[in-house]
Amino acid sequence: MTRRRPFGSRRVAMGATAAAVLSVTLAGAGCDAEVDPSGASPGPGGSRPAGRDAERARGDLSGLRVAAESPGAGYSRKKFGVRWKDTDHNGCDQRNDVLARDLRQVRRQGDCVVLGGRLKDPYSGKDITFAKSDAAEVQIDHVYPLALAWRMGASRWKAGRREQFANDHANLLAVWGKPNRQKSDSGPGEWKPQQGFQCAYAIKYVAVATEYGLPVTRDDQGALKGFLARC
Repeated sequence: MTRRRPFGSRRVAMGATAAAVLSVTLAGAGCDAEVDPSGASPGPGGSRPAGRDAERARGDLSGLRVAAESPGAGYSRKKFGVRWKDTDHNGCDQRNDVLARDLRQVRRQGDCVVLGGRLKDPYSGKDITFAKSDAAEVQIDHVYPLALAWRMGASRWKAGRREQFANDHANLLAVWGKPNRQKSDSGPGEWKPQQGFQCAYAIKYVAVATEYGLPVTRDDQGALKGFLARC
C-alpha cells in the first residue's frame, strides 16, 4: 500500500536531499564513462551519495505502489503547464536555474541567463561544453518523465500540480542531449544511465515518486532496487 503524504509536505527535505546527492555525485571531473562492472560504482567524480540517502530511498521504494502503465491517451506537454516557469519565484526561469546549478565554469548574461559552461554529463560520464548558441547540446531532463507520469496517474491531477511537477528542481537535471533523447519517456526498467550514476539516479527517482505519490511499474521497481544496491 502506498504511503501517502500531503502534497508538498516533503518538498524542502526532498529538495535538500536531491541537491546534496547531485552535488556529491557531480563534484569530480575527468572521469570516464567506463566503470568496473564487478563492484558497486561510485559517482562520475568518484564519490558516493550519503548512505542514509540510499537507505531512505530503499525504504521509500518499498512503500511505493506498483502499477501497470495506462495507455496514456490525451497526453500533451501543454497539460503540464508553462515550460520552465519560475515556480520558486527567484526571478530566473527553471531552465537557467538548473543550468547554473549543474554546470561548472558558468558564464552568465545578467543575473539569470546562462551563456556557457561545462557539464560532466551524469548519464554518460562525458564532459560536454554548453553554449547558448547550441543550446540543444545540453538539455534539461525530467528524471521521472512527464509522459510516464501521465501514464502512471498524473492525468488525474489538477493542472497546478502537474505544472509544479514539471518545474520542480528535484525532478530536473542538466544532461547531454544524446542520452536524453535515448531516454525519452522511459522509466528505469527500460533505460539506465552509466553505472556510476545509477545510485544517485535511483535516489532522485524514488524521492520524486514518493513526493508526488506516483507508483512505479514492476520492471521499474526491480531496476531501482538494483541501482540502489550499487550505493
